[in-house]
Amino acid sequence: MTETAASSIDNPSVASPISNASGDEYVQGWRVVATLSALFLVSMISQIDRMLPFIMAEAIKTDLSLSDTQIGLVTGIAFAVCYTLLSLPLARVSDRGSPRFVLVSCALVWSAMTALGGIAASFLFLAFTRFGVAFGEAGATPAGHAIIARKIRPERRGLAIGLFALGIPLGTMVGFAVGGAISDTLGWRAALIGAGSIGGLIALLTFVFVGPTPPLERTAASSQPFLRSSLQLLSSPGFRWLFVGAVISGFAAAPFYAFATTFLIRSHGYTASEAGLAFGLLQGLMGIIGTLVGGRLFDRAVRSGTGRVLGPPGVLFLIASVTMTAALFAPIGWISILLLVPTMLSFAFLLPWGFGAAHLVAGKGKEAMATSLVMIGSGLLGPALGPLIVGMISDAATAAQIPNGLGLGLLTVPVASILTGLAMLIANRRIAVSLRQR
Repeated sequence: MTETAASSIDNPSVASPISNASGDEYVQGWRVVATLSALFLVSMISQIDRMLPFIMAEAIKTDLSLSDTQIGLVTGIAFAVCYTLLSLPLARVSDRGSPRFVLVSCALVWSAMTALGGIAASFLFLAFTRFGVAFGEAGATPAGHAIIARKIRPERRGLAIGLFALGIPLGTMVGFAVGGAISDTLGWRAALIGAGSIGGLIALLTFVFVGPTPPLERTAASSQPFLRSSLQLLSSPGFRWLFVGAVISGFAAAPFYAFATTFLIRSHGYTASEAGLAFGLLQGLMGIIGTLVGGRLFDRAVRSGTGRVLGPPGVLFLIASVTMTAALFAPIGWISILLLVPTMLSFAFLLPWGFGAAHLVAGKGKEAMATSLVMIGSGLLGPALGPLIVGMISDAATAAQIPNGLGLGLLTVPVASILTGLAMLIANRRIAVSLRQR
């Protein structure tokens, strides 16, 4: 990162190397509400489309005669590879061009592919549609963060990122609760087709609600190839440890969401509707608390000037690792569900802190790229391999007649949570040192 960009973080009065062509054009009044509402809806429907196959895994498995390993492939690598490989170039387009165009186009693509998943008759076609959903969703978060960076004033961005991220837990809640109910009554195909149709409508509304985004002036720094810019950002010790933590967190989050409700169904006898409702409502509640409180606390941490912007989520991940382990061996269903709550909270709480810290290190005009790198870290190896590893352990334990095989596989979640917490605490210290040296 250039010295000018670095100084602009500590002193807002210093000109950034990349600025709005026509000066500050941050939205005010009802336009703030309209912009953030549209971004929230896009974020929520994106998460619904992503989560639906998880709660409907048992129904899809039975209908298409799939194994747990194939379910792990569909919910893991089929989505993660395309999602992460495309996020960086789409982020580059968002930073240098129109993030509104990127966001709306991506929303239309993933909505269409979600609906196509509802007519899948084979494992290969279903995997193809998940690739398509990933193709569209790859640009959603970077483009959304680029819109926030250009339209929302700096002192409110932590909360704005939190509101945008709020769509993730609420989308998870709706996806699990409503998706499970629709799967039990109308079938999993109807759920996918319906979600895709609603997503297309939200994409069109977003085009109207999110007005034209102020263009950014191009400079030599902003015209660097995105690979060189990415490597330059990764050379920062603080961002590098944040990236490591993001990678490890993927090994906790992806298996958790892919198999937690299936674990409750198999181990405690819940129906898909019961497991989806309980898990979805709690995840939604923890998401509201985590993203909104996390966003406000992040803004407060930035204003304090200490540079310590990742400590609280690091500690929470350490706590969640203990309760998650206990949940996998709890003899009573409702106790197991309650013990999952800290893990749900930790994922939501990290979002505004992690993305906000990434933006702080990257500087103005590179927010989408920083978001993309964090997404690549959390979205490639963990989602690609985590559910697959859990599925393989479960299949192997079942073949060996070992009880609670899925629970044994899910032990990867608390192990990854411990390592994520430690990485975030190291990043917290490194970022604080770098910010004090500016």
